[in-house]
Amino acid sequence: MTLTVGELGESGVLRRILSRLDAAQVATLGPGDDCAVLGVRGELVITTDTMIEGPDFRAAWHSGWDLGWKLAATNLSDVAAMGARPIALTLALAVPRDTPVELLEAIATGMNHACQALAPGCGVVGGDLGTAPVITAAVTALGELSGRPAVTRAGARAGDTLAYAGDLGLAGLGLSLLFAEAADKHGNAQPDRVAELKSASAVNAETLAAQLTPTPPVGLGVVAATSGATAMMDISDSLSIDADRLARASGVRVELESELLLGGFGSQRGVDVPVAAMLTGGEDHGLLATFPADVVIPAGFAPIGRVLAAHLDPRVTLDGEPQEPAGWDPYVLRWPGA
Repeated sequence: MTLTVGELGESGVLRRILSRLDAAQVATLGPGDDCAVLGVRGELVITTDTMIEGPDFRAAWHSGWDLGWKLAATNLSDVAAMGARPIALTLALAVPRDTPVELLEAIATGMNHACQALAPGCGVVGGDLGTAPVITAAVTALGELSGRPAVTRAGARAGDTLAYAGDLGLAGLGLSLLFAEAADKHGNAQPDRVAELKSASAVNAETLAAQLTPTPPVGLGVVAATSGATAMMDISDSLSIDADRLARASGVRVELESELLLGGFGSQRGVDVPVAAMLTGGEDHGLLATFPADVVIPAGFAPIGRVLAAHLDPRVTLDGEPQEPAGWDPYVLRWPGA
């Protein structure tokens, strides 16, 4: 018999969820009280991200575990992009009353596994449960700088090398595949097709994994910071959009080079990725960073261009040609096929 959250009630749901979460190393008091207590010293970074069923994800395509993993991964990457070590997450989750309790348990398990794999020692320290017409999740992530200054978007300087770590363009290809092969003509998700697509080919499996369960290089955030990164950010909306944001914050121009992009990221996980997909695909959550020319680029990063002195717009070029930022904007664009 499937038990819903409405039948079990908040206290019962919480007990089931909390049993699936490991404690954060820095938590001197974890979930269960009005607040968690964290034993930290020095400056912290903090970020919050909301994911709503419909505009941000399709429940028919994500298992609960997948969704939990993605909720954690996308916030851990933001902390890493500041050069910080993730230490704790909170989750505010609102779902319809007829939602199976097993789905919430799976979300908790997915978040826990993402923390274990991507940021060992980090854990969920609290949150909130509520009801909503659709699944709505808000994750807050905290990270510690351990005495280092935060690496912001505003530090890039002319002469720096532009480098990237993580998947690039794969998640966008995965999303396009979902809309092309796992949705009807109206863009409605078809749940049975996801498993079929994954089993059809290794290429499908890898592109879908990049979209549904991204694996950002969280540990490389601290590595980049200690290696002398002058600026850094997470690539969530697209390389062209986020490189433009970095360029504007730093007051510089970013010159991308197609030869470097293809050399470093033209083949990923056995998938051929065109430059156009690298420029406009979003949700890979890799790290874009700039390093002084005399600094050795740390392992895991690959050069993809350089930083030039700013003139007038555009702020991003590819092989010298202006690039109009394009990718995901929740207020302007819709998903493919939606």
